[in-house]
Amino acid sequence: MKKILAVTIAFMLAALLFGGCGQQAENVLRVGMECAYAPYNWTQYNDNHGAVPVHGSSSDYAFGYDVMMAKYLADKIGYKLEIHRMDWDSLPMAVQAGTIDAVIAGQSITEERKMTLDFTTPYYYASIVSLVRADSHFASATGISGLEGAVGTSQLNTVWYDVCLPQVPGVVIRPAMESAPAMLVALISGGCDLIVTDMPTAMAAAAVYPELKLLDFTGTVDNFQVSDEEVNIGISVQKGNTELLGKLNEALATLTVGDFERMMEEAIRVQPLADDN
Repeated sequence: MKKILAVTIAFMLAALLFGGCGQQAENVLRVGMECAYAPYNWTQYNDNHGAVPVHGSSSDYAFGYDVMMAKYLADKIGYKLEIHRMDWDSLPMAVQAGTIDAVIAGQSITEERKMTLDFTTPYYYASIVSLVRADSHFASATGISGLEGAVGTSQLNTVWYDVCLPQVPGVVIRPAMESAPAMLVALISGGCDLIVTDMPTAMAAAAVYPELKLLDFTGTVDNFQVSDEEVNIGISVQKGNTELLGKLNEALATLTVGDFERMMEEAIRVQPLADDN
């Protein structure tokens, strides 16, 4: 009888132990991002400003607006946060496959993406702008017609490249760049005259590179024509994951547009090259 009792207790303890581990695993929010897209997200080599370790790395940390948002949301819903670094193009497939739980990486909420992913309400609203070299004759443009004939590019699989860049009259479109840093290098090095991007990315670049000029045609008739879905930035989750989607939306509802702007301003202030990251 004592032997049976001992075995029973052992099984109960094992069930509690493994049950607890399973519950803990369920409460991890695995968030994917490039960690190379300032001011939304980037890699640094210390935990300055509250940076989060990159999952699977012994030395890299991630920070930026997306990390700040991920930390806030994970805390709100009671999950432990993991940041997974991935190429931009692989992020949708990773969340679809369940490798990660969510993508927080500056994704526009487009109808095409919504066919295979579910999106939260926006966690940022990003207007579309242009960057040119300050010594270029395009720097005096007051609308997209003033960019006529420019050689342009932007980032792969973005509304900037697919929707906005072709609207520039007579534009010569170069192949899309794989990352935001790559498109900036193309512009600075003279590989193109123009890149189209969103306001936070452009503001961060202009703050670091004085040779660039930000062109914002917002409020004019000679501006990029985009729908709300193309400037609303959301968090994507696996199609049908209504539980996580509901939790994230409930947490996002505790923030205001003013909160979004303050967080983005802080991210721009401490971005790489503008700080000692």
